[in-house]
Amino acid sequence: MISFKNVTKIYPPNTVVLDNISFEIKTGEFVSIVGKSGAGKTTLIRLLLGLEEPTSGEITFRESNVLHTKRQQLQELRQKMGVVYQDYKLLTNKTVHENIAYVMAVIGEEDEKIDREVREILEITGLSEKANNFPNELSGGEQQRLAVARAIVNQPDVVIADEPTGNLDPYNSYEVVALLKKIHDNGNTVILATHDKEIINKLGERVITLDDGRIIRDDLEGKFIL
Repeated sequence: MISFKNVTKIYPPNTVVLDNISFEIKTGEFVSIVGKSGAGKTTLIRLLLGLEEPTSGEITFRESNVLHTKRQQLQELRQKMGVVYQDYKLLTNKTVHENIAYVMAVIGEEDEKIDREVREILEITGLSEKANNFPNELSGGEQQRLAVARAIVNQPDVVIADEPTGNLDPYNSYEVVALLKKIHDNGNTVILATHDKEIINKLGERVITLDDGRIIRDDLEGKFIL
């Protein structure tokens, strides 16, 4: 599904963030990208989303070269990727229900389908009772679960979570990761970028470890080892 081949990213004047990295992610995998802050995790995700270009190398998603994809086609590729960020990126003037519905409305889904799908996603993420609340009325964990709901409502091919527990306490962190695991168990591909050692060691899934922009480990049932 996803392939990085000899990818390097250098920021001017000469800061190497990713150094000749190569890996593949198959459909249905749960892969954690780990490393200390500044290891290159977020840059890797931005490259996959086509938000930045690599200095050299090739990135493919569903056999499409991300770097050489035209703007319109790149937007279509991004719609197949559900992204969860550390800072939630919620619409503060919309309710929980409206935050999720908006994501579907943007791509032209019909109202009947939107209402049905939103109710289902609220149930999956445990937010049904909060449907009419605004983001500032939610706890940090609830806001992040709402961010996950927005990411999965359009049934993307892959869910990408970039430090989703960075602002959460251990209990809420566990809830968010359990939700990601539930999504994976339903057949979705999940990529989790984190530096949370405890979470990684409990998952028992594939772990790619970055250190100073290089892949130093890639273990199918890995742990956080640095």
